[in-house]
Amino acid sequence: MYSIYSHNGKSSAMDRSLRKSGSKQVHRIPKGTGLITIALAFLAMSAGFAQEKENIGTETVDVVRPYKANISDAFKVRDVPALDDSTLLKKKKIQYSIFSVPVASTFVPAKGKVSGVERKKRDMLYNTYVSLGLGNYSTALLDFYTSRAISKDESFDIGLNHHSAQGQLDEMELDTKFFDTRLDASYSNAGRFYRWGVNGEFRHQIYNWYGLPEEAGFDQAEINSIDERQTYYTASVGGNIEAIDESVFTGAELTLRRFWDAHDSGENRLVFNPSFQFPVGQELITAKIFADYVGGEFDRGYFTNDKIKYGNLLLGVNPNLLIDGEDFSISLGASVFYGMDIENDDNDVYIYPQVKASYRLVEEFVTVYGGVEGGLDQNSYYDLVQDNFFVSPTLGITPTDRQYDAYVGMKGKLSSTVGYNVKGSYRSENNKPLFRANAVNVSGNEGQGYVYGNSFGVVYDDVTTYSAFGELHADIDRNLTLGVNAQISGYDTDNEQEAWNLPVVQGSFFGDYQIGAHWFAGANLFFVGKRKDLYTPGSLLGGDPRVVTLDSYFDVNARAGYRFNDQLSVFVKANNIANNQYTRWMNYQVQGFQILGGVTYKFDM
Repeated sequence: MYSIYSHNGKSSAMDRSLRKSGSKQVHRIPKGTGLITIALAFLAMSAGFAQEKENIGTETVDVVRPYKANISDAFKVRDVPALDDSTLLKKKKIQYSIFSVPVASTFVPAKGKVSGVERKKRDMLYNTYVSLGLGNYSTALLDFYTSRAISKDESFDIGLNHHSAQGQLDEMELDTKFFDTRLDASYSNAGRFYRWGVNGEFRHQIYNWYGLPEEAGFDQAEINSIDERQTYYTASVGGNIEAIDESVFTGAELTLRRFWDAHDSGENRLVFNPSFQFPVGQELITAKIFADYVGGEFDRGYFTNDKIKYGNLLLGVNPNLLIDGEDFSISLGASVFYGMDIENDDNDVYIYPQVKASYRLVEEFVTVYGGVEGGLDQNSYYDLVQDNFFVSPTLGITPTDRQYDAYVGMKGKLSSTVGYNVKGSYRSENNKPLFRANAVNVSGNEGQGYVYGNSFGVVYDDVTTYSAFGELHADIDRNLTLGVNAQISGYDTDNEQEAWNLPVVQGSFFGDYQIGAHWFAGANLFFVGKRKDLYTPGSLLGGDPRVVTLDSYFDVNARAGYRFNDQLSVFVKANNIANNQYTRWMNYQVQGFQILGGVTYKFDM
């Protein structure tokens, strides 16, 4: 029987008793070798088991006390070991000394300069500017604008615009002058919860029915008796309000306009369009309300002396759900209108789709889009005059039922500086207004200056239009911008022989160039293809109506200017540079080459 003892440098009581009893001599295990002894024992036992597979019996080990190991503190070797290598080279002590010799030098170091980004000089802002120009054909141009800050949140703006030409076209028998002056003012207030404002406008326009048809063969005495002048007046007031914070009510617009002329024609129009929004989950539903009334009276008809009265009220709502994703946008909605023909007591309900979608295929470079939209469009005497100043004051006014306008296209960038947009569309419209030349109707109407075949009426027809449109826009750098677009259209009419005065091809080009800090220049060119109109000689002259094809035309315009400082600059404009004496409307020749120069001055009031 073996016994294992743990010693800590002193003899235990058991040790002393064993030695006195003559037991087997026990050798003391040096301090720190207990673990080694145990490890060797286990190794020997393992080796024995590995050599013999038979049972070698059991042994009993009595542990008198548990072993408690003492771990010594770790220490670092502080002495550098000596190297005993015969090939080791000994460092040779080197002594340095400096031998100075003066040397003549002509090198002068350049002073350092801080590098930075070139900053463009910020233009001074002035609250007032005035521009005045004069040119051939006794042309005058005036543009005035001022904005006055009443307080931090309030401002008052006034604008005055004038454009006139008192010169006469040599080829025309009647007066060709025109006059257009507009004065407008507005007040705006940016409150805490709403931004709102009011505005007013007064406009005075003078044009002449100078486009006499050569086929009519009027003698000079009859021509001299014609009073070809027409004068238009416009007075309007309006207001708008917009919610700053998110709320159900988002804003509204209100416009009241009175339009009348020198032939006892008058028209009133009232438009009120509030808008709302309603959050539904993560999406947003917007709703626009339409209330549009137009009513007026013409003193007589073109072939009769009976007054023409009209009154149309359109009430509509357009709910719309907008769904925005990372690469797509979908707008789902519809428009519902209730149209009331007050004079004829004819009412009807109209429903139109309002669906639009776009999907970005390649970041900023390719985005496809499409949609189907429709609406009930209000027509008015004022709008028709602004499209064609030479209409007669004998028109019929009715809304246009735009059943649908379906389109699909693609837009994006060809490079970092060149953008594009291509689109194809198909549109169906009922009661689309078409400008067509009036018949000669002199007999019994000699006091009217528009009955000599020198004015235009409006005919309504159901028209289907299909077109293809393309556009390129390039921002070469901060100083040069270029753009070009073109559109090709086809028309199908139900009742009329042609889609009168609608071009098949049209396009334009424009460019703006800032040359240095002082010079600036620009140019634009537009092209309009062939159109068709109808010449009707009337019962007095006899003969059948004849379709007239109007030649296509292009118009080249350019401008340049020099800016002396932030306040003063001069400019020159050249229009119809090719001196192309084309006709925009049948028998209405435009001015030839036009040159105009002027000055612009900015200041504070």
